[in-house]
Amino acid sequence: MPISKSAVYDDNAEQARAALALRLSGRANSTEISVVSPNLPADQHPAAVYLARLSSGSRRTMAGALDTVAGLITSYRCNAKTLDWSALRYQHTTAVRSLLADIYAPATANKILAALRGVLKEAWRLGQMDVEDYQRAADLGPIRGSQAERGRALAGDELQRLFVVCAKDVTPAGCRDAALIATLYGCGLRRSEVVALDIADYGLESGGITVRSGKGRKARLTYVPKGARPALAAWLSARGTAAGALFCPVNKGGKISYRRMTDQAIRKILKKRGAEAGLSPFTPHDLRRTMIGDLLDAGADISTVQRLAGHANVTTTARYDRRGESAKKRAASLIDVPYTPQDAEPEK
Repeated sequence: MPISKSAVYDDNAEQARAALALRLSGRANSTEISVVSPNLPADQHPAAVYLARLSSGSRRTMAGALDTVAGLITSYRCNAKTLDWSALRYQHTTAVRSLLADIYAPATANKILAALRGVLKEAWRLGQMDVEDYQRAADLGPIRGSQAERGRALAGDELQRLFVVCAKDVTPAGCRDAALIATLYGCGLRRSEVVALDIADYGLESGGITVRSGKGRKARLTYVPKGARPALAAWLSARGTAAGALFCPVNKGGKISYRRMTDQAIRKILKKRGAEAGLSPFTPHDLRRTMIGDLLDAGADISTVQRLAGHANVTTTARYDRRGESAKKRAASLIDVPYTPQDAEPEK
């Protein structure tokens, strides 16, 4: 599924797409972009090979990015599967970069460019592009700029209201959703990580959760806070101890299906519970942002928070900090400046 155009395109998106077509058509010796043969095997398809080496969560995101690039280049006649990626040249990719800079936020545009570079590299590795064409087409500098912070942090009373509405639901879905929210917030998990958890990944005695499907396929051990353990205990009492996914679907009749939930199901559950609690919209990732900010606000060392969150770099953890100016003021108050006014008598 392509990255949502409605969320990121500005009012001039149609003009921008027309401008790209004009740039491509006006280039001398422009290489015509064609559709890939449907008989091309998956192990010879640059996009398929590139996506196959990514984790499941990244695979979906980057597939959308490649669909976006293919659509922009061909006026949406092609997608990631049908575009002949080996036919892309510098005149195509530099025009795409220029257009992305016009209509996407820098972080989104650079993510799309990373996917483009990745599939070009696979086209070269597969012998479908020579090294000069590949290097020229992939020679795309990052798009600079800043943007407003994404997401929001939930206040303590908002979290409490979520648990209240879950408690009012006396079906197994109520205790499941309470445990789900407690785990997403208390452990700071991504939704792709929480749906991948098995019951065997949770240690009842230690409170530890082994995350085996972290970003970049990195496993880590995190811990369920004491306040969240009763919520998990209530869900496990309803679920039972049968092997399989820790969090399972519950139908309208309250019957539990012992299969894995999807990322989209997690978003729908939180949207439903947020609406019942009368909260402003929030995403599953906002619970992760809230956990990181709350830990930092409580004085936890940022490197420890980094490891709990599963970030590869501490600068990524710092970007999740939503504490605002009050935290900076408190930090500044810790500094003792030994200044004495000149007209004051020094102490004897």
